[in-house]
Amino acid sequence: MDAQRNDPSPAVEMGEGRMMDEGELDFGFAQEVSAEPGGEGIVKCFACGSCSAGCPVRRFHPTFNPRRIIRMVLLGMRDAVLRDPFVWLCATCFTCQERCPQGVRIADLMRALKNLALRSGNMPEGIPMQVNLLREKGTLYPLDEFDNKKRTKAGLPPLPGAHEDVGVLLGDLADLGRPKEE
Repeated sequence: MDAQRNDPSPAVEMGEGRMMDEGELDFGFAQEVSAEPGGEGIVKCFACGSCSAGCPVRRFHPTFNPRRIIRMVLLGMRDAVLRDPFVWLCATCFTCQERCPQGVRIADLMRALKNLALRSGNMPEGIPMQVNLLREKGTLYPLDEFDNKKRTKAGLPPLPGAHEDVGVLLGDLADLGRPKEE
């Protein structure tokens, strides 16, 4: 018998030989996720794998596995789910959602996990840059004179280069992307 089996504390296999101790788990995490808009149906998942089998992102990025992510949430692996960038890989194509026999809205669930990760300060580095563009210009692709000349040539009316009123809509994201004061 190996030393891990003699350890009296329950553990969860993390893959790559790493075991997670019970103390690292957050048993309220699944409830927290199910309280988020989009996370309501997570407890209906019975891990059939239809979501992962049809996922186009999984075909090219094996670390993205919707079934595994759901299982990690249900096990209470809060830090592992919210710290790891794999939740941000979801393309929101809804293939998983359409194939789920239990009706788990997996794309919505991934959005809920992204929101939780964002609130805990974990996000891809491009997100703050995009928020700053939205705050300053009101769009992720500010139009310039060249763009409007192309539009005019195509018979389309010119568009404004910036939409200042969008900054108001950012609400809670007002501080996102700004350097933190230390």
